[in-house]
Amino acid sequence: MAVAVALFISACGGGDTKPEATTPKAPVPAVAETPAQPAYPAGFITAADITLGPIDQAKVASGQKIFDEKCHACHGLTDQKVIGPGWKGVTEHRKPEWIMNMILHTDWMLENDTAAQNLVELTKARMTDQELTKDQARDMLELMRTL
Repeated sequence: MAVAVALFISACGGGDTKPEATTPKAPVPAVAETPAQPAYPAGFITAADITLGPIDQAKVASGQKIFDEKCHACHGLTDQKVIGPGWKGVTEHRKPEWIMNMILHTDWMLENDTAAQNLVELTKARMTDQELTKDQARDMLELMRTL
């Protein structure tokens, strides 16, 4: 009944005014667009900095040692969440430069990168910076490539 009254009232305008010109509206996308990721600052890893070839077993062994010392409390080598996400398959849905920047520049990534922020929402945990070198981060990436 209230809807009918509202329609009646809106249909019975004063008659003195001209109808407002309507402009066609742009179509609304069905899915919200993902905001563009900020550009990495100077000193961050870019795709040009990484050359992936055959798995380097020496780097894998070094990455495993770092994992055992610094990462195993929060991450697993399977796809199962521990505190943070499991690493199995991570190289299938994250670019190598993203992985290395997350390792090397954790705080910046968590403040500026939507994917990193989504991980915090998902896991309810914030990754701490482990203060690794570029070579150590590359070793970690090589370990992840084997999973």
